[in-house]
Amino acid sequence: MHKLASPPSCNDNGGVNTVGAGRYAPSPSGDLHVGNLRTALLAWLFARSTDRQFRMRVEDVDRGRDAGAAQQQLEDLSAIGVTWDGEVVYQTHRRAAHEAAIETLRSRDLVYECVCTRREIQEAPSAPHAPPGAYPGTCRDRTQQEAAAARATILPRRPALRLRVAEGQGEQTFRDELCGELSGHVDDFVLQRGDGAIAYNLAVVVDDAAMGVDQVVRGNDLLSSTPRQVLLQQLLGYATPQYAHVPLVLGPSGARLAKRDGAVTLQDLSRLGMSAAQVRSMLAFSLGLADQGEPVEMVDLIERFEPAKLPREPWIFIS
Repeated sequence: MHKLASPPSCNDNGGVNTVGAGRYAPSPSGDLHVGNLRTALLAWLFARSTDRQFRMRVEDVDRGRDAGAAQQQLEDLSAIGVTWDGEVVYQTHRRAAHEAAIETLRSRDLVYECVCTRREIQEAPSAPHAPPGAYPGTCRDRTQQEAAAARATILPRRPALRLRVAEGQGEQTFRDELCGELSGHVDDFVLQRGDGAIAYNLAVVVDDAAMGVDQVVRGNDLLSSTPRQVLLQQLLGYATPQYAHVPLVLGPSGARLAKRDGAVTLQDLSRLGMSAAQVRSMLAFSLGLADQGEPVEMVDLIERFEPAKLPREPWIFIS
């Protein structure tokens, strides 16, 4: 069994189910780059090759998201052949469901207020066996009077809401279709931030369950979030999806691909004379699903798709 600290190198594989839905869930923070498009293509292939539906969700819960970015992202995905079933779900429209989940947890005394800043958490001594940066439980056991006094010290800022992780739940294990069995530490993580925004881990768990998602394919930079989500699924009575965390796309320097690496978006590549179909072929080649420069349709990729044969190492993209 692997322990989750940083994203591991994947060297295991497994089968897939044939029910439910897969999904892709981009954040509208800007144009998708080829790494995002490659992950979306993989998520689509995992779902379609197992007769699942494929759902699309825009994860726009964070403030300051680019209002026009979501539409451009959807157009880019459609251009390379990624199709989806049903309406696009916007996370900001799901606020009532997120708050209801928090109230369910609160009714079981599993939610408490936290007034700690990031700096205070980083500087606090870690609990035994907890990784650096894990929440040390500073606000966990305050009485109602102590919590009210602490709340008054941070006005006009509001406290965050954290999950109270019970003894015996601080280590969660799950199976990843590409990386095998993994386990990771779970601290008292945030469910709602002090600015009122619903935290990623809570929103993604509630929305996946509501959308019938039983297969989650995403970049392996999100592996460390999965143990927290597995615990939330258990506490809220949801089934745990099948997970497949895929290798990232890196830039020439070996760091995560970014706009500084040159022509990395569909629009960038279009200006260089590369069509969406050619980008699809390039992505297929990077996955071992096509020869270099070979024109391929999505139906071709489904026929060739075998998860066990996918590359386990990052793809270095040089534009």
